[in-house]
Amino acid sequence: MFWRLSASTGERGKVRPVVIRSPTIGLGALLKLAQLAPTGGAAKRMIQGGGVAVNGVVERRRGRQVRPGDVVNAGGTILRVERGA
Repeated sequence: MFWRLSASTGERGKVRPVVIRSPTIGLGALLKLAQLAPTGGAAKRMIQGGGVAVNGVVERRRGRQVRPGDVVNAGGTILRVERGA
């Protein structure tokens, strides 16, 4: 496994760190990893519907690569991408 979700509570509006070991992760994969989308299709619909912002900008590309330091807001859940060992 190349990614993991931190053990934080993930309450709505709180920042949830997501640790990745690779330099980047696709936006759709990040949403699945964070358990915000159960499938790739659900992630695609969420993104294409305008419900996801990366660093404050609405993103409609599922393959958009996010990097450590990026902040993703998906329906009020805020994820911060971090680099792990």
